[in-house]
Amino acid sequence: MSYLFIGIILISILMKSKRSLHMLQQNLYNDGNRYLKWMLRHLKESFSFDFLLFLSLLFMTIFVEKGLIYSILEVVIMFFYIVLIYFLKKQNQKAKKGEKKPLVVTARVKRLMVTLIILHAIPITIAEIVPNTLDWCVVVYAGLLSFHYLVVLLAKCCNRPIERLVYLHYYRMAKKKLRLMNKLNVIGITGSYGKTSSKNILADILNIKFNALATPKNLNTEYGLMMTINNHLDKFDEMLIAEMGAYKRGEIKTLCDMVHPRYGILTTIGTAHLESFGSEENIIKGKFELIESLPSDGVGVLNGDDPKQLHYKLKNHCKILWTGIQNKDVDVHASNITCSNKGTTFDVTFRNEKKKYTFTTKLLGYHNVSNILAALALGRELGVSIQDLEQGVKSVQPVEHRLELKKIGNFYQIDDAYNSNPVGAKSALEVLDMMPGTKVVVTPGMIELGEKEEYYNQVFGEQIAKVADYVVLIGKNQTKPIYNGLKLQGYDMDQVIVYNDIKEAYKFIGGLQSKEPIYALFENDLPDSYNE
Repeated sequence: MSYLFIGIILISILMKSKRSLHMLQQNLYNDGNRYLKWMLRHLKESFSFDFLLFLSLLFMTIFVEKGLIYSILEVVIMFFYIVLIYFLKKQNQKAKKGEKKPLVVTARVKRLMVTLIILHAIPITIAEIVPNTLDWCVVVYAGLLSFHYLVVLLAKCCNRPIERLVYLHYYRMAKKKLRLMNKLNVIGITGSYGKTSSKNILADILNIKFNALATPKNLNTEYGLMMTINNHLDKFDEMLIAEMGAYKRGEIKTLCDMVHPRYGILTTIGTAHLESFGSEENIIKGKFELIESLPSDGVGVLNGDDPKQLHYKLKNHCKILWTGIQNKDVDVHASNITCSNKGTTFDVTFRNEKKKYTFTTKLLGYHNVSNILAALALGRELGVSIQDLEQGVKSVQPVEHRLELKKIGNFYQIDDAYNSNPVGAKSALEVLDMMPGTKVVVTPGMIELGEKEEYYNQVFGEQIAKVADYVVLIGKNQTKPIYNGLKLQGYDMDQVIVYNDIKEAYKFIGGLQSKEPIYALFENDLPDSYNE
């Protein structure tokens, strides 16, 4: 009977493992205690009613003597476990439906799986060796089930030496490859947002004249850069465009020490990841690690519309090119910006040139024009002609989920679902405001803003009130500050709808009747770890 009991518990553990590994991966393998913080936000899921089963088994093993009563209790509890498995299956199916990014079974995840198997094999091995311990073995497995999310974290800690060796192996491979490509120019791009857009824009422009390789998708960590260098960089590449992300100070410097950029672009400094950075000052210093890592003959491109960049005192003396829209005293300036459902048109003036050049792009919004200006400044510095710059800007494709314009049924979707921060959210609302017709905002709010998260979301609600005809909030608890911000601005709350599933938002917008075009901004898409 005990072996059957253990088998049933192990099935429950197996069913929990996919979810727990998924959340560990989503929370960057507990970097900055993100996984532990997720557990605290989801105590009901992390320590659900299987904990009561553990307590009941523990009580029975300690206080109930072997006999008829013990056997009856064992059967009752076993039945309860079977019911538990049924509910776990339902829970997993529900969680899977809400997944936006499923578990990626990487080599690291496979190593974690092996470690988990070893950890769960220990109790039964001991029970086979030590007589009369099988009942306690059942209790131990019940405890492993109850504290499974912590067991996964233990497995991650056990794997730390192995992961360090794996890291050093691939790091050395990447460094060796870069040393052999001594004519390769590396361009680093960082900022609080706009990194991926700027990277893709720059790659499209530079590839007209050079062989330029950009880090794929949003691979902007040490592992992402190592994968790009080891798996994608080849001897014909002349430029490596490295997107650099960070959650705390020192991380950008670490990336620069790996690839040694000669050129650097700083997009805009906002408050993204304020919670992990600890302060706005740390964010500013962390982002400027890129520019301050450039050599004396390097070139940095800074945003003249960003006060945080204008007022920063650089600690090195590389060449700096300034770009701007509001600020006219810059090296590359944009004016006469117009936006429609076909894209954006604007004029560009280069310092010491009287002529204006007109550029057209499929991208939307002022901040995308700002990203393009940085690419134009560096492209011109590297000798790309105006004609090639115009062609490159025209050919740039929108990045998926970053102000990507799509026609869906009876409305235009402005998909800005990939992440969000106060500055980026405001920019997205500016894009929506420029569109003619009925305007809808769909959002679950912003996260990872530390102590100011509620404040920034309330301000976001106040900003939405000035633009949107309808507001669809996803998640009642998460969006309370936005709801309050709308009320503070005297917004018609009958035009505010709250859903728990974003699919309902599509149905709602699809049912709207309007003689004018309908534009719906989908701002931010929380990771699965924030599902309500």
